[in-house]
Amino acid sequence: MRMPGGGRLLLATCLGSLFVLVLFFQSITRPEPAMRTDSRPGKSRRSPLQTLYKGDQQPELLAAQRSLQGRREHLEQGCLSHKRKRQVLSPEDLKHLIVDDKHGLIYCYVPKVACTNWKRVLMVLTSDGRYINPLAIPANEAHVAGNLRTLSEFSVPEINRRLRSYLKFIFVREPFERLVSAYRNKFTRSYNTAFHKRYGTKIIRRNRPDPEPEALEKGSDVSFPEFVQYLVDPRTQREEPFNEHWERVHSLCHPCLIHYDLVGKYETLEPDAQAVLELAGVQGTLQFPTSGKSTRTDGNMAARFFKHISPFYQKKLFNLYRMDFLLFNYSTPEYLRTR
Repeated sequence: MRMPGGGRLLLATCLGSLFVLVLFFQSITRPEPAMRTDSRPGKSRRSPLQTLYKGDQQPELLAAQRSLQGRREHLEQGCLSHKRKRQVLSPEDLKHLIVDDKHGLIYCYVPKVACTNWKRVLMVLTSDGRYINPLAIPANEAHVAGNLRTLSEFSVPEINRRLRSYLKFIFVREPFERLVSAYRNKFTRSYNTAFHKRYGTKIIRRNRPDPEPEALEKGSDVSFPEFVQYLVDPRTQREEPFNEHWERVHSLCHPCLIHYDLVGKYETLEPDAQAVLELAGVQGTLQFPTSGKSTRTDGNMAARFFKHISPFYQKKLFNLYRMDFLLFNYSTPEYLRTR
C-alpha cells in the first residue's frame, strides 16, 4: 500500500504505555519540506532534503550525491525482491535513528561503521556552540544516552513530520568485516570486561568442552570460532536479541520500511561523509574526523579469521547475514568455502 504525499507513520494500537507503529514506504517523488531558517536574522535557505532533490549543486558534489542515491535505488530493488513483508515498527525500533532538528537530519547509527565519529559530528551540529571539534569529544561521551535525541522520543505526528521533511541517511559496511571488527573490539581487548562477563562467559559455557574455571568466570578468551557458533545457534536469538554490535543492519535501521535518502559506505567513508555535510550546509565549518587506525579490519584480515571457520559454519553465518549482503550490494567474499 502506498500512501499519497510521502510516507505515513500511523498509530495502530495504544494500550497503556505500549504502542505499535505502522510505517508505510515513503514515496520517492521529490518532497517539498519547509525552508530551513538560517542562523542570520531574516534569512532562510533550503533544507538538506530540498538541496538534494533540487539537483543544482556543484558538479563534483552532485556526482557524490548521485552515487549515494544510486545505492538507495539498489536497496529499494532488494527490498522488493528479497525482504519479508513487515509493516509494523515499535518505538524500540526507532532508537537508532538520531535526530538533528537544527539541520533537518536523521541518521541511523550502526556500530562498527564509524558511528562514534558520526555521533561526535552530530553533537557538534546540535550543541549550539558547546562542542566545536568532534575529536575533542571523548568516545565514551559520544555514546552517553541523552546527549543526542532519537526518533523514538517523539510523538507519532512529530515522527511523521520528520520522516517526511528531514534528510535520512545511513552508513553501512561489508558485513563480515564489520563482524570481525566487532569481535576484535569486544572480545580481544582487555578493557572490555563488561562484554567478557555479559557474553564471553555464556559463549564459553555453551561452546567450549571442559572449560577452565577462570574462563568460565572471566569470559576473556573467547575464540572467533566460538563466537561464530554462538551467533548461528538458534538458542541465541530465542533467548534475547543480538547485541547491536553484531546485529544485522537491516534489523537495526529497517531500510525496507524507512526511506533513507542517502546510503553511505564505510569503504568510501570520507567522500560520502563530506557529501552529507555539504548537504547540511556545514562543509566550511566542520570536517568529518579521519581515522588514524593502522589496524583497521579489512577484507584480508577478515579472510584470516574465517580461515579457521569450517565450511558448515561459514554457510550458516552467511545465511544469517545474507540480507545485509543483498540489500547493500556486497559480493559474497571470495574466501568463503560454503559449497
